[in-house]
Amino acid sequence: MSDTGRHETLRIARRGLLLVLSSPSGAGKTTLSRRLLAADAHLRMSVSVTTRKPRPGEVDGQDYRFIDVAEFERMKGAGDLLEFAQVHGNLYGTPTAPVAAILAAGEDVLFDLDWQGAQQLKASGMAEDVVAVFILPPDGKTLERRLRTRAQDADDVVARRLAAAAHEIEHWGDYDYVIVNADLEASVARLVAILTAERVRRERQTGLAAFVRGMLAEL
Repeated sequence: MSDTGRHETLRIARRGLLLVLSSPSGAGKTTLSRRLLAADAHLRMSVSVTTRKPRPGEVDGQDYRFIDVAEFERMKGAGDLLEFAQVHGNLYGTPTAPVAAILAAGEDVLFDLDWQGAQQLKASGMAEDVVAVFILPPDGKTLERRLRTRAQDADDVVARRLAAAAHEIEHWGDYDYVIVNADLEASVARLVAILTAERVRRERQTGLAAFVRGMLAEL
């Protein structure tokens, strides 16, 4: 085999990572998540469990796993959730087992979490593999305009959402990376760069020691 062929088939085993995206509502996080997933075959979206009812078009097991309160509390009590929260009267959480299985296969998991969920994930037993990215809007006026036009809500509803957005933004300093989403293509490129760099961290490349030993044996 030529050197070129050998290099093309080279794969060094690595441990997967947990890529967390957080942002205030309206900053473009959902669009960025979809673009990143479409661009990378080794990145899988974490599917949360929730006690709320499915919305039109949502698919059980794809958008969420829809469960009842009793099952949620059972999972929580058994320690089967990496993180959980109550939002607008409904319970949400991240099941541990599917995430662990993806990581064990050397692939990565993408999370769409708020600040509290990100903190819980960092406090879990998988903290060393968490890479947290905060997405900021280009400016406050743009965020307000997006929140006002996305659903044509009443002023009091928009005001509550703006207050919640401000609270979320206050925690930007708790993240490993921060991206100002002023240009979609540039933001996607930055996320790809972060993912690429984090994958080649020495401590995540579990097969690197054996690879180096094999190389030295050939010298």
